[in-house]
Amino acid sequence: MTSLTRAMSFNTAPDRYAAFRPFYPPALFELVEELSGIPLAGARIADVGAGTGISATQLVQRGADVVAVEPGEGMAAWFRKSLPDIPLVRGDANALPLADGSRDLVTYAQAWHWAEPHRAVPEAMRVLRPGGSLAVWWNLTAHDVPWIGAQAERITRHTGVSSPPLNQVGDLGALRRAGLDGLRLSHRHTRWSRTVPLDLHLGNLASHSGFLVMPEQATRDFLDAERTRLRALFPDEQVEEVYVVDLLVARRD
Repeated sequence: MTSLTRAMSFNTAPDRYAAFRPFYPPALFELVEELSGIPLAGARIADVGAGTGISATQLVQRGADVVAVEPGEGMAAWFRKSLPDIPLVRGDANALPLADGSRDLVTYAQAWHWAEPHRAVPEAMRVLRPGGSLAVWWNLTAHDVPWIGAQAERITRHTGVSSPPLNQVGDLGALRRAGLDGLRLSHRHTRWSRTVPLDLHLGNLASHSGFLVMPEQATRDFLDAERTRLRALFPDEQVEEVYVVDLLVARRD
């Protein structure tokens, strides 16, 4: 299964993505402001790989002037229907349809791993004004929580897709693998959690690309077995999902 196939799989289920995926904690946006030196209120932001608009919505709520960039037809259609007041253009990380020096921030929420860094980094720097910043982040499940780590192992065995690693702060090798070495970079983690009904948790799992590209019966079989396991752990069917947001901010000189 190719990375492109998995990336495009989200276009088949934007409603599932919008319904079940988590938002981002307020602390993340405070860190973006701190590390970039740019207040979000009034900032001109390109949110790339905008999907159903989770991050774009939160940025607008903080007063940002956001243009969304989305390559997928299904995701873009959902975004335009649900968020008609936020402008959206079709395009991808490797060829941004935006003018030189037109943005204070270029952001990628859960989307940088689909980009080709050797093309996407120069494109982001082209679109940024001098002193602007590229910010990329991932909401990663906290594998140090025993039940979450065990679940992640089961998902990998079932789908063949492993969870993205948490890049350790100061790990230059991880930054190199992300294609961000050589930049003036800041790196932070912020930990948070949400408690959700069991059905919402299972829907969140099923919204990931490893399941979206599988036969529906195989996904249902996994979710049915997972429901039984989690009911034993959470008898009230309220599941505490724990996340670590991995944030990287690179300033343009």
